[in-house]
Amino acid sequence: MGQVLSPQMERSVLYWRTRLGRATAVRYLDALSVALRPQGWRFIKYYRPAPLPLLRVYAIGAEEIGIVVSVLAVPGGRWGYHEARRGRRGYLCPCGDTTAAAEVVGDLLKHLMYPSTW
Repeated sequence: MGQVLSPQMERSVLYWRTRLGRATAVRYLDALSVALRPQGWRFIKYYRPAPLPLLRVYAIGAEEIGIVVSVLAVPGGRWGYHEARRGRRGYLCPCGDTTAAAEVVGDLLKHLMYPSTW
């Protein structure tokens, strides 16, 4: 039977898993960038000196419109893609399926570029 943590303790555990799991986050962001490349999206990798590895995704010719994706630890020993600007509230997709994550990120970017497509 699993141990139940208080919300404050769970946040602390997730924070430290995220900070200590830098190599895992980089691996997931690299996999996402590979999945986004065939769709025509461009990206910039901010892995160092940022405290968290970040991936900025945008379209050619529209560099001012884009999102920044981070990888954060989520409950259950898993990892999830998040919109970095929104932090934990910006959950996009679990990190296991990069094609689904690329589709979610692509749909979000299309909506930002063409708001009537939502």
